[in-house]
Amino acid sequence: MKATLLASACAVATLSVLVPTMAMAQDQAGQPDPQDRATTVEEIIVTATRRAERLQDVPLSITTLSQEDLNERGIVGYEGLAVATPGVVINRPTANFNNFTARGIATNGYGANLQSTVAIYIDELPISANGNSTILDPSLYDVERIEFLRGPQGTLFGSGSLAGALRILTHDPDPSRFDASVLVDLGVVNGGGLRQRYNAMVNVPIIEDELALRVVGFSRNEEGYVDNVGTGIEDSNSLVQYGGRAILQWEPTDRFTARLMYSQEISNPRDSSLSNPLLGTDVRRSDRPDKFQGDMRNLNLTVEYQFDGARLTSSTTTGEYDALFYVDLAGTFAQAFPFALDADAWDENFVQETRLVSDPGGVFDWSVGTFYFKRRRDVAYNYRSTPEFLAARGITGLPDEYYQRFGSYFISHEMAAFGEVTYRFNPDLWVTAGLRYGSTDAQGFTEPGGYNSNYLTLALFGLSGPVTITPIPAAEGVKVEENGLSYRLSLSWRPRPNVTTYAAVATGFRPPIVNARAGAVSTIDPTDIVIPYGAESDNLVNYEIGVKGRWYDGRLSANVAAYIIDWNDIQVQANRVSDSVQFATNIGEATSKGIEFELLAVPATGWTIGLNGAINEAKVTALTPLEAAISGAELNERLSGPEIQGSLRVNYNWQIMGGADANASIAVAHVSSFPNSFPNTPGRPLVPLVTYDDTDDYTFVNANFAVAFETFTVGAYVENLFNDRSVTYVHPEAFIDGRYARQRPRTIGVRLGYEF
Repeated sequence: MKATLLASACAVATLSVLVPTMAMAQDQAGQPDPQDRATTVEEIIVTATRRAERLQDVPLSITTLSQEDLNERGIVGYEGLAVATPGVVINRPTANFNNFTARGIATNGYGANLQSTVAIYIDELPISANGNSTILDPSLYDVERIEFLRGPQGTLFGSGSLAGALRILTHDPDPSRFDASVLVDLGVVNGGGLRQRYNAMVNVPIIEDELALRVVGFSRNEEGYVDNVGTGIEDSNSLVQYGGRAILQWEPTDRFTARLMYSQEISNPRDSSLSNPLLGTDVRRSDRPDKFQGDMRNLNLTVEYQFDGARLTSSTTTGEYDALFYVDLAGTFAQAFPFALDADAWDENFVQETRLVSDPGGVFDWSVGTFYFKRRRDVAYNYRSTPEFLAARGITGLPDEYYQRFGSYFISHEMAAFGEVTYRFNPDLWVTAGLRYGSTDAQGFTEPGGYNSNYLTLALFGLSGPVTITPIPAAEGVKVEENGLSYRLSLSWRPRPNVTTYAAVATGFRPPIVNARAGAVSTIDPTDIVIPYGAESDNLVNYEIGVKGRWYDGRLSANVAAYIIDWNDIQVQANRVSDSVQFATNIGEATSKGIEFELLAVPATGWTIGLNGAINEAKVTALTPLEAAISGAELNERLSGPEIQGSLRVNYNWQIMGGADANASIAVAHVSSFPNSFPNTPGRPLVPLVTYDDTDDYTFVNANFAVAFETFTVGAYVENLFNDRSVTYVHPEAFIDGRYARQRPRTIGVRLGYEF
């Protein structure tokens, strides 16, 4: 089957470099037909300010992608979004472990215990507030639009949007017609692994022009390419992922809309993709498969009513997320004895947002709203040995292979009121001011019934005999509460109808963090760091100027922004050396400054050239000796983001016999190297961190070819054409044997799409 698939891919591709641009040929309201898109740059409408506006008129740096854009570029997950967005990289050590870095605002790519600096939303639900946990790769099939907002978004999107916000907006049902589509993606990874991706959508009008149901389903089965010599499993990092969503929308009048959505996604990577270069390019070692698996379920009800002059929206979301975080920690002691963590986590989230937004077009545009968010997270921490090692060493007295077990749960809240107003001095000059006042709190609890033991001491020093069991008592942690104000102020000027300039200042923050092991003393080295209670909120201020415009009768569009960011009370993740216990704390200040740009040109009929890029300098600018000691940071040390990042995409569309549209494109992306952490060992002042390293400078090329008939599309693609295997991520901690993630091997495949 693999040989047949590879032959099919080569047959469809008439060039040796062909890659995915599967345009599903779905008619989308408000979009020009393909011939129009071949001669001008399309005007884009976004809702980043909670109202529909032209992208050119929004005083924010935004990248937006429609479903057609995603299909044409072959984007199915976070990695593709990062390539398409200037100033953004994805730190992805393995499936379901994702952290975006925007504008250089990151201290390392792992972020254990820390909320991401970029908030991720599926419609109204923030899914990136998990801290030290898996962040699931959601399906991007049949979405209405992707919006990536760069810079802090604290006024409208609250905590966590410190450096930006990614919005995944799902497609509304259409009550006017029946519609259905299928997209199949079959590929072969260099070395023989098979990739299978299946997607389907059906839209059913129940009451014409009033009630409709839209159902989307997907399934991914991707064979791995990393061999685990510890478990003896070849191609161990395979992925099985499936799920879907159903949306029921009722529009009984032109003023009232009710939308009910349920979604579920289950993602089960069989092992980590991290490898150990000392063992081989794609070789790793762990005594059992490392698992970062997730099951996410969301239920949302959105009700809207159009008053005369304003629109009221109420969005209520409940979400559940079950995750596995199973990792071999034996690298802490150079594989001398078994040491692993099997952690199970359960999240329950509730979000309620209500907002009233004025209709556009007046001298004043305004919006006001309230926001409430509650999360409870339960985590069962189970640290284990193995039965074989316990028997061989003569270590007794444990009830099973687990030498430490305890359960914790964390409860956090965020409540806020927000508002934004725009005043137009005239049609070409306006000022926008936004405020958000909110309160956050977080508290951790240790549940009764847990225990610890001196297993690590016995194992480390080669001792045998019964362990000493120490109960872990129930405990109530300190409740951390903070109140704060976020603001945004911008001035926009349109010197000519097709050009908009702006200057803006905005703030962002992350909520406080409580450490699960606050107050714990190391059983191996009592002189090591005592785990602190947690970390206070950090905050930043972003100063930005930008210009957006369209020239040459719509054949050229450009968005350019320059910024300076001051980041204070930085939340950082540290790691106690003696026993690898992770904790969060705060350190001084950092500054990030840079420029980012997006250019899109149609130089001739059928040709489209897109270029985006960013240049960034981010470094620590204030640090006390104590902060340096506990975090490993140094003054003027770079933060964990690239200095240069960008991509170039050239696309050609033309008609072939029978009126079919053919499309060919090639894309080149580049990311410069960046450090994986601070250079010194946390808790060991001026002692170099042995795991400190840089990623590679890497460049990769994708190419595609597709032919779209009236209802059927067939295409061929190559991802990572030259099979670049550069290191794209380096894990900052020593507890795992394999710490390096590489660019995915070259993948050749076909995509087949059909619309009913």
